Amino acid sequence: MKKLKTSAAEIKNSETIALGSIPVLDYDEFAAMNASLASGEGFHCCHLFAAPDDRGARIFCIMADDTDGKLLVSSALTGRKGALKSLTAMHTSFHPFERAMAETSGIVYTDHPWPKPMRYPETADSRKPRMEDYPFFDIHGEDLHQVGVGPIHAGVIEPGHFRFICNGEKVLHLEIQLGYQHRGAEELFVKKKSMLERVMLAESVAGDTTAGNATAFALVYESLTGAKPDSHVMFCRTLALELERMAIHTGDLAALSGDVAYQLGNAVFGRLRTPIINYTQSWSGNRLGRGQIRPGRVNFPFTEKLARSLEKILAEYSADYTEMADTLFHMPGVQARFYRTGRLQKPDALAMGLVGMPARSTGIKRDARHSHPHDYYTSLKHEPVVLHGGDVHARALLRDLEIRQSMNMVLGMIKNIPEQGRQAEIETRKLKPASLCVSVVEGWRGELCHAALTDKKGEISCYRIKDPSMHNWFALAMALRGQEISDFPLCNKSFNLSYCGHDL
Repeated sequence: MKKLKTSAAEIKNSETIALGSIPVLDYDEFAAMNASLASGEGFHCCHLFAAPDDRGARIFCIMADDTDGKLLVSSALTGRKGALKSLTAMHTSFHPFERAMAETSGIVYTDHPWPKPMRYPETADSRKPRMEDYPFFDIHGEDLHQVGVGPIHAGVIEPGHFRFICNGEKVLHLEIQLGYQHRGAEELFVKKKSMLERVMLAESVAGDTTAGNATAFALVYESLTGAKPDSHVMFCRTLALELERMAIHTGDLAALSGDVAYQLGNAVFGRLRTPIINYTQSWSGNRLGRGQIRPGRVNFPFTEKLARSLEKILAEYSADYTEMADTLFHMPGVQARFYRTGRLQKPDALAMGLVGMPARSTGIKRDARHSHPHDYYTSLKHEPVVLHGGDVHARALLRDLEIRQSMNMVLGMIKNIPEQGRQAEIETRKLKPASLCVSVVEGWRGELCHAALTDKKGEISCYRIKDPSMHNWFALAMALRGQEISDFPLCNKSFNLSYCGHDL
């Protein structure tokens, strides 16, 4: 692949860089360069956000080089000039980031092809505060009808509204609106001053990704303070991430089984999720792993006794899981519903900048454990599972293969537990002033990204979190086009995207 020339600073995952070392480009140059990078399969936008600046908002773009394992950081000032050219007009993958900046920072674009709010019913300068005023896309025709689902859903699920435009049973268009919570999580990282408060916030960004977000925050905080976690801490974080992946993937296979009326699969996979999360509770005191991962340390070290217990649990899990999964993927009735349902093509996935399972199921080798490794992943040499179907079957099978892969990874890791060293005490350490740190963690759902900026006094002045759902919600909408509306629950669960992680 031809190497592109850039005017960006190059850093590694969770490396801190002085703000003064990040190029401040002319905005048009900034937009053209990053859009050009996004056009190649080896790069994708990891984050794009605006931060307050005395000279006007400063826009930062973090482009992930998935071939060389680098993060390319560039910036531009909006100044006091009016509307800006849209990166989205040059490459679709930037659309959620620019829409989020428009509603939170008041940035206006001259040529954005879909200039709609991302999480709110109005833009920053609007005076329409009601969700009822959200400008849903509309198509008129005698043969067409609209179906609204949500925001209140049955069962334990968060609020989101899905607006279908259908011709009979066929979906012509789906628009997804998730702006019902606005917890202000990013702002709280600035307002809260203690490390404990901040790490508890990180654990709460998305409850099903506790280990993922806690690790992402820990990597940022360690880098900004110059702390070096020992090998035991890195071991525990990696182990927690893989157990989290196994538990959620197993639960997802239960949900997918239920949506195609395969009740045996629904019951067995649902039961098999339980021993994994119960083991997490026996290790850390919480089924989701809260209270375990802290910058520079873990509250509950991993012991030989825990290892023997985990080996026993996984031996029992493996026997039942393998039998059930092999049955599931050979059931004609199940496969008839899975195959070619909610299919995405690789060119579309690249254009949308997908990450995680939706990306890997279309043939894109995009996995931060491989391209931007941290902790124990640097020595594990992880090789991602990549499939090409792009449909519900591929997204389900990917979960199955990743569960088996994670199980082997965990069993290999616990054969050689590193000794616990002296845990880093960093609560009272000062953060590096006038700096930026970006951490990338492959959660079970896909790529998480945490970015922190500090001011001249070493205080966090801006904190930005990107859940992988930021990239992937639009892909769910595209996957439904041409499908029957009755396929929506199945497609939705095959993505299993986050509501709260998206609506921060």
